[in-house]
Parts: sequence; structure tokens; C-alpha cells
Amino acid sequence: MAKKLHIKKGDLVYVNAGEYKGQTGKVLEVLVKQQRAIVEGVNMVSRHTKPNNDYPQGGIIKKEAPIHISNLNVVDPSDGKPTRIGRRLNDENKLVRYSKKSGEEIK
Repeated sequence: MAKKLHIKKGDLVYVNAGEYKGQTGKVLEVLVKQQRAIVEGVNMVSRHTKPNNDYPQGGIIKKEAPIHISNLNVVDPSDGKPTRIGRRLNDENKLVRYSKKSGEEIK
């Protein structure tokens, strides 16, 4: 069974290592098996494409490449800074993620 990740689709994340260190962006997709995520506007690569139905002109297209999740931290909803994630039961006995910095629940 795959290990549960601290990042979900739609999270606002901070890049803490690599060429894009210091940038924030929204997670568009999580690739669980590869332990990677695609973040909006981060790790942009140039893709050379032939003309097709999607791109009738063809040419060079800029798109996001996956980045390893160890280089990402979820942004704390209260202060906008990167934080670590914990899991705990809420009032309805559901497992929820929370910020280790502020203790606030992450939706």
C-alpha cells in the first residue's frame, strides 16, 4: 500500500528546494506512485510539439513538469508561511489535516 501524502490536489504549497525555491503555487495534480506533484507555474519546461488538433500551429509549448513532494510544504492558512502537516480526529471523529505551526485545520 502506498504511503499517505501530506499534499492534496488544490493545496497551496511553498517550494522549499531547487530552482524554484521560495515560490508558491496551487497543486494541479498529485502523482502518488512517483511521489511527485504538478504545481501551477512551478518547474516550467518547454515541450516541442508537432501540429495536432489541440495545437494546430504546433511549436514550443511551456508546461509544468512534476516536482518531488519532499521539496514542497503546505502553506499555513492563518499566516501564509510554510508549515508541516499533522493528522488528528475532529469533533465528528473524522481524520483531518492540521497545521503544526498554528494548529489550524487545513481544508
